[in-house]
Amino acid sequence: MITVTNLAIQFGKKTLYKDVNLKFTSGNIYGIIGANGAGKSTLLRAISGDLEPNKGTIEMQPGERLSVLEQDHFKYDEFTVMDTVLMGHQPLWKNMKEREALYAKEEMTEEDGVRAADLEMAFAEMNGWEAESEAAQLLQNLGVTEAQHYKQMSEISNNEKVRVMLAKALFGHPDNLLLDEPTNDLDLDTVQWLEEYLSNLEQCVLVVSHDRHFLDAVSTQTVDIDFGKVTLFSGNYSFWYESSQLALRQQQNQKMKAEEKRKQLEEFIRRFSANVAKSKQTTSRKKMLEKLNVEEITPSTRKYPGIIFSMEREPGTQILEVEGLKAVDADGTVLFDNVSFTIEKGQKTVFLSHNPKAMTALFEIINGNREADAGTYKWGVTITTAYLPLDNTEFFKSEMNLVDWLSQYGTGNEVMMKSFLGRMLFKDEDIQKKVCVLSGGEKMRCMIARMQLKNANCLILDTPTNHLDLESIQAFNNNLISFKGNILFASHDHEFINTVADRIIELTPKGTIDKLTTYDDYIYDESIKAKKAEMYA
Repeated sequence: MITVTNLAIQFGKKTLYKDVNLKFTSGNIYGIIGANGAGKSTLLRAISGDLEPNKGTIEMQPGERLSVLEQDHFKYDEFTVMDTVLMGHQPLWKNMKEREALYAKEEMTEEDGVRAADLEMAFAEMNGWEAESEAAQLLQNLGVTEAQHYKQMSEISNNEKVRVMLAKALFGHPDNLLLDEPTNDLDLDTVQWLEEYLSNLEQCVLVVSHDRHFLDAVSTQTVDIDFGKVTLFSGNYSFWYESSQLALRQQQNQKMKAEEKRKQLEEFIRRFSANVAKSKQTTSRKKMLEKLNVEEITPSTRKYPGIIFSMEREPGTQILEVEGLKAVDADGTVLFDNVSFTIEKGQKTVFLSHNPKAMTALFEIINGNREADAGTYKWGVTITTAYLPLDNTEFFKSEMNLVDWLSQYGTGNEVMMKSFLGRMLFKDEDIQKKVCVLSGGEKMRCMIARMQLKNANCLILDTPTNHLDLESIQAFNNNLISFKGNILFASHDHEFINTVADRIIELTPKGTIDKLTTYDDYIYDESIKAKKAEMYA
């Protein structure tokens, strides 16, 4: 349990929040949400002791252990993968090191013998004899193969380091667990495993994430940072979002009477509660809405970008034909082979693969930026495309300001360009920035504005939620659902895929798995699981 009392955090003249009083209890997972800069990660840093608050106290129960998902991926480069994970349980790790030092002595004193006996007893109580086996299983579940377990951290890839650091945080069943963006760089299968793992924990977990499905799957409570306050709500992210939008619509409807508002809100709670009861992601012990009341539902101050894709031209019946495509990576790895499909009018297709480079290679090929190693593709004559690449670095090697940069991609005047940038939440002072100094999120919003100028009838999106905050992801997602043209995309965002895609094509070294279905049905279909095992064997 973590108790936060009268917490206040301020940087210079800017107060993030004050008078924060919260109690985080065992058996609950708290999803922390808020606009960029609201102080989500700062709250975790204060709780972990990495940041000294301006005021207030943070306390845990005596003897409880706190574990944190660390962000410095180079901190443990001199250690092996296995030792790094074991260090996640510091009392156990210190015990192991002290025992090793004692047993390394040529001669042990009587005092050493007594100390060794005490250490052995404590080691057994901490399940020390099963520690390496447990750590190895965690690593395997997170996609770090056995061959990597005793390598130096400096020898493995950054993607693998992310997984090792997550295993370190989870190791040893800490009483309190702080996770800041734990799904970053994880594939969809690993995220699904993490959802199930966390949902069955009895400990206290606080998590910051931009992955809405992940938050919905694991959270029993939502901590919203808004209005300069930190407020605890029952329920997950979807409940918070839908209820805040409902409250905003009610606020805007000046004629609605108080009693009518209350009835509408109560009906919303009943409907949402019924959906939660049927949810595959909610375990029976999670009573997410047991303390909910109408007074908790308030509008948010969040700003959502105006992402609106419109088609200048209605597409014909011929969209895209792909025949026998093959792509090989620079190291000789076959990314995909014998890929053939025909995209039908109006389809929204997500491309999946165990190797994320496969989707990027396909999109680069059909956009004419890369030669295929075999096969052909042909676009319909009526099709116009707008492409959001995975790597946008080359677009921003410029000293131009935002207006001049965006003007390269459209025929409108300066007022029109400012309007598009305004939709993407760039303020007047922002548009004079040089594009080379923009953050990852700002660059992504510029790229989306660029796409909107094209008025294309086919959108090609390579991992479009990268670097975006929850508000931008939600706005993007909502518009793609209503877009009338074709969409070809890849994503690590479960909710994004499940709500947008009506067709799934998985790229493998032996061909494709091609289904007209939702993503949820796809991942739980036993026949598809068997087919995948065959295609990747």
